[in-house]
Amino acid sequence: MRPDTIVTYLRHLEVERRLSVHTLDGYGRDLARLRAFAEGQGEEIARMDRRALEAFVRDAMAGGLSPTSTARLVASVRGFYRHLRRRGDIPENPADDLHPPKAFLSLPRFLSMAEVDALLATPDVSTSGGLRDRALIEVLYATGLRVSELVSLRMADVRLDQGYVQCLGKGSKERIVPLGDVAAGWVKQYLSEARPTFVTKKDPPWLFVSRRGARRLSRGGFWQILKDYGAAAGLKTHLSPHVLRHSFATHLLERGADLRAIQTMLGHADLSTTQIYTHVMEVRLRQVYDSFHPRR
Repeated sequence: MRPDTIVTYLRHLEVERRLSVHTLDGYGRDLARLRAFAEGQGEEIARMDRRALEAFVRDAMAGGLSPTSTARLVASVRGFYRHLRRRGDIPENPADDLHPPKAFLSLPRFLSMAEVDALLATPDVSTSGGLRDRALIEVLYATGLRVSELVSLRMADVRLDQGYVQCLGKGSKERIVPLGDVAAGWVKQYLSEARPTFVTKKDPPWLFVSRRGARRLSRGGFWQILKDYGAAAGLKTHLSPHVLRHSFATHLLERGADLRAIQTMLGHADLSTTQIYTHVMEVRLRQVYDSFHPRR
């Protein structure tokens, strides 16, 4: 295939189809993504078959591409291969009936276990602020709490000796979530060494307090803390508290946890909400199969 095929196709869309600059930019990004995927697989775009294109779409889904963007991605690929077929560059169109998966869901972003380890190792625990932040992130990853639930924890909500936290979730529903020994250990160290340096006068009821002491840590404040540590750890994923919540659930499922138990810990009212994590597993398993099975 000539190296300028994508450029030629985009020029065709601009001149003959008169697509807008914005639309052309989207098509260009989609086809650049296709080329990068093909190169990563050691294939030429013109030689990709239907199975390879399906793997490409699954890879985009696993990367967190939104439903709208995935639909456009598939449309871009179909149009591109239709153009190649009309020019005689390929004998048949492998994307002729390519569609986004039925009941498509935007898959949540999550960290690998190695990335979680890197993130947790970033705070400087020799300082009060770093020790508080380490305890914060440890509790979030250990429990999968929503960020609002995390910053709303009171001292009385955390039962370190019993190994659980009690939180107030959506709909004012209380639930109990296990707290692992590692996270509990960091909370104990925070309580004994860091929190007293923040609280100088009246002791507030909040477990995690701001540097001003009397105030609880805000959602926005923790969001920025996490974002900064993610950048310092070199994480490529756009980090947010919800990414750690997704990581908590995904890692539990990977290690054999029951889906209903995960539902209870996350505070989902409906199991169907939790079942998105089974889609994550399906995509990852399919990627492994496509990469390693000798007769894929």
